[in-house]
Amino acid sequence: MSHPTHVAGVPVLWFSALASTNADALARVGGSSPGQLWIVADRQNAGRGRRGRGWISEPGNLYATRLMLDPAPARAVPEICFVAAVALHDAVLDCCAGLAPARLQLKWPNDLLLDSAKLAGILVEGITVPSGRPAVAIGFGVNCCVHPPELEFRAIDLLAAGLPVGPATMLAALGAAFERRAAEWDRGRNFAAIRAAWLARASGLGSEIKVRLGDRTLDGTFEAIDGSGCLVLRRPDGARETIRAGDVFPIAAGG
Repeated sequence: MSHPTHVAGVPVLWFSALASTNADALARVGGSSPGQLWIVADRQNAGRGRRGRGWISEPGNLYATRLMLDPAPARAVPEICFVAAVALHDAVLDCCAGLAPARLQLKWPNDLLLDSAKLAGILVEGITVPSGRPAVAIGFGVNCCVHPPELEFRAIDLLAAGLPVGPATMLAALGAAFERRAAEWDRGRNFAAIRAAWLARASGLGSEIKVRLGDRTLDGTFEAIDGSGCLVLRRPDGARETIRAGDVFPIAAGG
């Protein structure tokens, strides 16, 4: 399948290999490239996950970054992660006929699970351009046909699940879904709708979880995400703790 030049009206630059699609996208800010752009690579040589972790980038999967210049006021920019997550959930369902929606869930803050295993991840990074406006790179890594073995959190790919979807097909669905959800979000004016959609797809909502922070680990019940996207954890003593960033594991699964 040939590589698309546009998806949902947004230009696409597709490469055989890059160090990182996010890094490439942000490096283009202020140059001749448009502020709205998709950067895609067949493989990444230095892909990144959250907190600087390496991201295994074997050929056959989708590695794509949506670049957005001035997507929202600064206070609302962190909400983009949830816009992206709901759009990715939409896109996988659009690509996979017969896939029961209940098998596909969103894991706070930025993973997509299939049958409780990691299918995809999202990494949002940003810079401020000289004019003071934000530029945001929204990176998507979707396991279409390969997945890393024996991670701390089990992974899966679509082909292994009997759902063959190629990277170009996935990008087409993702691009369309992202534009729909970004329009619904409306530069942060309607985060309530995105938050509700995310919660309806949430993994572990209402259940016991472990949240690993940089210097400590907390146990409790995943009660909600608040109006700014933070996880609300109800501790065993009834106190509520608001968490901006952390790694979540289901206690029942021994995480």
